[in-house]
Amino acid sequence: MSQKQAKPYRRPKKDPVRILAFEALRAVDERDAYANLVLPPLLRKARQQPGFEARDAALATELVYGTLRRQGTYDAIISACVDRPLREVDPPVLDVLSLGAHQLLGTRIPTHAAVSASVELARVVLGDGRAKFVNAVLRKIAAHDLDGWLERVAPPYEEDAEDHLAVVHSHPRWVVSALWDSLGGGRAGIEELLEADNERPEVTLVARPGRATTEELTAAVGEGAALPGRWSPYAVRLAEGGEPGALDAVREGRAGVQDEGSQLVALALANAPLEGGDARWLDGCAGPGGKAALLGALAAERGAFLLASEKQPHRARLVERALAGNPGPYQVITADGTRPAWRPGSFDRVLMDVPCTGLGALRRRPEARWRRRPEDLDGFAPLQRALLREALSAVRVGGVVGYATCSPHLAETRVVVDDVLTGRGGAAPAAAELIDARPLLPGVPALGDGPDVQLWPHVHGTDAMYLALLRRTA
Repeated sequence: MSQKQAKPYRRPKKDPVRILAFEALRAVDERDAYANLVLPPLLRKARQQPGFEARDAALATELVYGTLRRQGTYDAIISACVDRPLREVDPPVLDVLSLGAHQLLGTRIPTHAAVSASVELARVVLGDGRAKFVNAVLRKIAAHDLDGWLERVAPPYEEDAEDHLAVVHSHPRWVVSALWDSLGGGRAGIEELLEADNERPEVTLVARPGRATTEELTAAVGEGAALPGRWSPYAVRLAEGGEPGALDAVREGRAGVQDEGSQLVALALANAPLEGGDARWLDGCAGPGGKAALLGALAAERGAFLLASEKQPHRARLVERALAGNPGPYQVITADGTRPAWRPGSFDRVLMDVPCTGLGALRRRPEARWRRRPEDLDGFAPLQRALLREALSAVRVGGVVGYATCSPHLAETRVVVDDVLTGRGGAAPAAAELIDARPLLPGVPALGDGPDVQLWPHVHGTDAMYLALLRRTA
């Protein structure tokens, strides 16, 4: 009898798109890198290879961001398909499984193609042995669609509303709870917010006044590919994504990439009514420079001077780059806003966009939701209060301070402002009063009861920026 011949060894096929996506996920996991910083250089390198097309770049981008946004959901599903705790699955294996799960449950890639491509990736980056494990798990996942899996792995809303939302919308439970507290209201609002966090954000440009116009940007992008901003008169939205760096105005620093929420914060501070002169402005936490560049352009139109201060030297260099070519007088310094390098009462307008958890920008940095912990709030709290107190000291009597965060968490927004105004938890600040920020965002709906403003992705299409405006009274 002839023995059955063994199949000859077949070399795994290298798929540049999926290998690139895997490398990006490993960098995010191993180095705490951010996908929006890791992915562009990987794509630039890939484009130098023959046959790598625009659609390949689009697929790689979707695989990376889609997997990161849905990581919590996919972890729950994968956990139901393996015979060990998820923490005992090697991280590179888990990355391949998550990429496969996203292709199966979050894209239109056919099931057989999603499984076979993921198994081939596993053979290349993990080896044949672990590729068999990947194959077995993905075939289990392929047995149901996303809705079917959510019925199996998410607790009923009626039994545990926060855990249900956490699994279905892929946010840590504590983030769901914090966002719900900040938003208020019932189930519909929080679900809309969590869904918006999982959507791909538009690319928005800012035409820096006096240096570029929205008409110039629209013409450069092309009619139909550019949309006007919803709220900011200086905004242009890229309907089809695209490469902002390919535009002359962006390369020359006359325009930049900037969310409309950030634009509105700078505009509101610049347009707040003042008593007395308007000659000196301060951006006290200026890195990486987007708001400073817009403030610098606005200040230049009025003949005002802008001082942009940033504690971290590498971020101060980014501010210098953003402000390069600004037509008005400005200076960039490396300084700690809690230990001012300026005299008290030196400025007419002060912006303090303080370091925070970044929970308002989860659309752009989806991995941040998995890195942040509730205890991070305790680390930011003293700094946020100290920066606001020093901002009130830096502004003259009658001048205005803008306190801003890219987080809607109450502990980073209203609680900070209330504590500083009342002197709780620190030295009594300069006397100040809140002024109504809502009229300074003309045309923007659903701004609440004021006087502060909280923007929302699902309501305004912006990052969840918070702004309180305070006038020094003595």
